[in-house]
Amino acid sequence: MQKSVTLDAQDLAILAALQENGALTNAELAERVRLSASQASRRRQRLEEAGVIKGYRAEVDPLRIGLGVTVFIQVTLATHSGKNAQRFRDLVAHTPEILEAHALTGDADYLVKAVVEDLPALGALVNQVLLPHEAVERVRSNVVLETLKQGTKRPL
Repeated sequence: MQKSVTLDAQDLAILAALQENGALTNAELAERVRLSASQASRRRQRLEEAGVIKGYRAEVDPLRIGLGVTVFIQVTLATHSGKNAQRFRDLVAHTPEILEAHALTGDADYLVKAVVEDLPALGALVNQVLLPHEAVERVRSNVVLETLKQGTKRPL
């Protein structure tokens, strides 16, 4: 586990501004957080180098690109070994429909968030990708009916 980085009020302001709009120029960022452009740039660079800022992305609307079904899938492994867990990690890494995967405590071993075009595509993901895989014993899927809150902004 990586240790946390000490952040001051200016760092938090920079992070908040960049979470709102990661495409801000240093001049725009500086104006928002009331620093000079060079100070904002140095702080941004330090936050990037420390791994606090992991990257910048475009947020794509899944519906606009034909991905109309979001699903959470609980996965139970066939056997509990490091080798089998690695097989499942490799499967996750090479399955583009899977947006997130989390190792869990409790009944299921993993919780996977995926997006697909429609229910037949979900059937294909479950029946042709997940269930036949040697690492997987059981899957249980829950289709999202409505998303109440979604985002990547972290509470600062």
